[in-house]
Amino acid sequence: GVVHVPEARRLFREMSVEENLIMGSLSPEARKKRTQTMEWVYELFPRMKERRKQAAGTMSGGEQQMCAIGRGLMALPKVLMFDEPSLGLSPILVQEVFGIAKRINKEGVTVMLVEQNVRQTLAMCDRAYVLENGRVVLQGTGDELSNDPHVKEAYLGI
Repeated sequence: GVVHVPEARRLFREMSVEENLIMGSLSPEARKKRTQTMEWVYELFPRMKERRKQAAGTMSGGEQQMCAIGRGLMALPKVLMFDEPSLGLSPILVQEVFGIAKRINKEGVTVMLVEQNVRQTLAMCDRAYVLENGRVVLQGTGDELSNDPHVKEAYLGI
């Protein structure tokens, strides 16, 4: 199915990282593969394995974002929707999150981004859509939109 990784992470702050991940695997199918999926999440995010017993609310913003993405992956989605994954993160962590999104996609999960970081998003995406007032006004590959005069002026500041 489709899983949403919300803006501002929205973790269960008092619960451990591991408990937050388990909350993502409550469907019968996900429950059957919980151990295997959790190992995959820990492979993607080694810091989550190190901090698996730590309360999620005590981690840094970047670590909380990783936990939120991991929780989404625990549901075994076909489509993973990220809502502003770079919000509030340092540039280094933004690079890491975008790299993870690419890796997740290469492993067979469709990744949909709603993102303010237009330049970086267009650099990594297969397909992009520009919405204005809820309507699609432009669409194309990341390269096509990166070179579109309207996108350059309105969104890339060029």
